[in-house]
Amino acid sequence: MPSLHTTALLSTLSSTTPIVLTIAGSDSGGGAGIQADIKAISATGSYACSVITALTAQNTQGVMGIYPISSEFVEQQLDAVFSDLNVIAVKVGMLSDSDIICSVAKKIKQYSPRYLVVDPVMVATSGDLLLQSSAIESLKSELLPLADVITPNLPEAAALINAKVPESEAEMTAMIDELRQLGAKSVLLKGGHLEKDENSTDLLILSDSIERLSTPRIETRNTHGTGCTLSSAIASYLAQGHELLAAVALGKQYITQAIIHADELNIGKGHGPVNHFFALHTPE
Repeated sequence: MPSLHTTALLSTLSSTTPIVLTIAGSDSGGGAGIQADIKAISATGSYACSVITALTAQNTQGVMGIYPISSEFVEQQLDAVFSDLNVIAVKVGMLSDSDIICSVAKKIKQYSPRYLVVDPVMVATSGDLLLQSSAIESLKSELLPLADVITPNLPEAAALINAKVPESEAEMTAMIDELRQLGAKSVLLKGGHLEKDENSTDLLILSDSIERLSTPRIETRNTHGTGCTLSSAIASYLAQGHELLAAVALGKQYITQAIIHADELNIGKGHGPVNHFFALHTPE
């Protein structure tokens, strides 16, 4: 007999079918990127479609290679999706260069989806920048001002405003004014990199207020794809009609549970993925 969660998920899909588009790179290991996005969008009750911006040879141990997709083919994918599907929310992840950033921004302006969530994937786990400085400037000038919410982690936020990576919540708070100047309607500044803190605290920076979202830090090495998963869940909840704060709070709850249940999986030899479908295997 299906669980209550499964029944509710099927009911959501059959009654409204909110459609969420993810625009991101592919992770051949399945833990991050397009694959994580599709899992998160599906697990939270929406329908996922996708536009792939780059192919990666990747697993839980690292990235072995990246094969970029041309901006022309990215635009062709976007036209195919938007001309047929009623896309309510868009999540944007990895964009490999300025041409693709400009192409995506152009198509977002053309088709005007109701919600845009941008996860500015710019910094590798090693700390290396994944985008050239010119591409970061294109991201800031062309795409971020269109977003309802951007979801940088601390290294990404530091790269966006050319600042030092925060080492405390007080230093996170000091970034607020400059992050507001990026032009997005709101910023979810994620504090997961403050590993010495007992809690994982995020700041939702609105135009005239700050909302603090904090959960106990979970000890696990299986955190591959957390940023992709959170931003996709937020887009999914926005597509379902939740207000921004509620969508962010629900997304935070979802990723927290996906991390809590991550060790139930045994995937790969490195940093494994979070458990996107934890609810299908959790007793009610």
